[in-house]
Amino acid sequence: MKTHKNLYQEIISLKNLILAWKKARKGKTRKDYVVNFEKELGRNIKVLHEELKNYIYFPKPMQTFILRDPKTRKISKSDFRDRIVHHALCNIIEPIFDKTFIYDNCANRKGKGSLFALKRFDFFKRKVTYNLSKEAYCFKADIKHYFKEINQNILLEIIERKINCKETTQLIINIVGGGGEKSLITKECL
Repeated sequence: MKTHKNLYQEIISLKNLILAWKKARKGKTRKDYVVNFEKELGRNIKVLHEELKNYIYFPKPMQTFILRDPKTRKISKSDFRDRIVHHALCNIIEPIFDKTFIYDNCANRKGKGSLFALKRFDFFKRKVTYNLSKEAYCFKADIKHYFKEINQNILLEIIERKINCKETTQLIINIVGGGGEKSLITKECL
């Protein structure tokens, strides 16, 4: 199995951070937090780059709020600058992992949104009902607190099978850890 090394410099490059900023702002250009970040865009991107380069970046605590649509859910939202880092990370590691996903996995994948999922469902529905000549049943489920309950050690093992870059895995640990100074990337961690 191929492992990827030395990804961190690609992740934190100014070019990648600018691309990540463009992705993070998409559809949110009028939000206060985007407008405020963009008032000093060059400086803010440069500060983010320097923090990542000098291993002093850490995510800010997430903002939590309640959303009711139709069920009540507790949502945690990352700070805008942290979302830029998320996009920068995904820009580099997504192609590595995307190849390993099953074809029908539609979760946050390019070209595989709701329409793709509906077409695949229709394909399988027709297949199991012999072109709709029988009844078919669909089971819809939602796993409560799914992301909170993921075993992070197993997740890290899976990531490390593909990524052999201590700085990158430490950045992932910091992001998954939810922010705060405890998740600070330090040279001692590397």
